[in-house]
Amino acid sequence: SVPRRRSVGCEVHPLQNTRVLNYLRNDLSAKEEEVTRWAQHWIGLGLGALEQTVVSLPNRADFCFGNAPTLGDIFLVPQLSNARRFGCDLTAFPNLVRIEATCLKVPAFVNAAPENQPDAE
Repeated sequence: SVPRRRSVGCEVHPLQNTRVLNYLRNDLSAKEEEVTRWAQHWIGLGLGALEQTVVSLPNRADFCFGNAPTLGDIFLVPQLSNARRFGCDLTAFPNLVRIEATCLKVPAFVNAAPENQPDAE
């Protein structure tokens, strides 16, 4: 079971780094479909744990853990983007998708988006 409060930042995100994925591809000779399935598995577990956490909070709010962004939201937004990159079905995580939409109304999140960086390709 994935610890809920650290599921995205400590359990899911590190497994999606290029170095880890390239190890699967190059050192373990995993096919791209296997890498994708592996990534989807770990992303789904982590997002599922966070969705359960958010749903179980007594006072649900606009963001993961209140009415202002926290570290949870900072981890959530790029990981949902990453989940989409790997073709993850996000229908099981409606609260996380709702929180992401709220985050994307905050200028700091918009300004931090990879496509808004000076070196964006």
